Amino acid sequence: MSSVMKIIQHVLFWLIVLLFLTASFGVVDENYTKAFYFVCFLLPVAICTSYFFNYFLVPHFLLRRKYLLFSLYTLYTIVISLYLEMVVLTAALILLANYTYDELNPYSTNLFLLTSTLYFIVFVHAFIQLIRKYQKKEHLLTQLSEDIVRNQQEHLMIRVDRKNVQVPLNTLRYVESLADYVIIYTGNKQYITKEKISSLATRLPDYFIRVHRSFLVNKNHIDGFSKEEIVIDDKKIKISRKYKNATQEKLSV
Repeated sequence: MSSVMKIIQHVLFWLIVLLFLTASFGVVDENYTKAFYFVCFLLPVAICTSYFFNYFLVPHFLLRRKYLLFSLYTLYTIVISLYLEMVVLTAALILLANYTYDELNPYSTNLFLLTSTLYFIVFVHAFIQLIRKYQKKEHLLTQLSEDIVRNQQEHLMIRVDRKNVQVPLNTLRYVESLADYVIIYTGNKQYITKEKISSLATRLPDYFIRVHRSFLVNKNHIDGFSKEEIVIDDKKIKISRKYKNATQEKLSV
């Protein structure tokens, strides 16, 4: 997932929280405008507490089994968040109620309810992060299984002249892309297929290296290489700038 998508998801989450809390506080005295402003005061406290708890305390202490420090810092976090909630209440009393306590929303004056709401949000956020990590782990396991199968295959199935042909991978030297077709070179034979070189790159084992937008090479059949080119069966294949770093890294292993 890209960083932009992550930011969008975080923004959407807090917008939902904002709307939910505004509706919850506003339904009491049917003053949704004051409720909105009060939640805007409270939301920064919730955001800071949530991110500090989920992205600092949990990974640095809980997941590393430093339970005593985790408990201690969690207690400090609760104390600080309570203090900040009192600041929010004071700001609401001054700015929203004009120093008149009775004009404050009944929910906004209930410190226990505010604290419960705050940490409910924190734990909902933590639960969402837990689900994401689980999904990411499942995706990685699936990808690992697919990579194992892909790297253990001995043949590549391609479509040639309306027929399915199995090409032994130990004979495959390199793949060249030309316009709208691809040529697969083996030790003594060539296969022409309409498949895209990018598709073949995802199907071939890891010892096949993309060195150019038009070339895939079998690392096991390289006779020599430099920073600019690779030699296979007297064929000089240029390494493009785009793939140079990745190619050098794979060839050095």
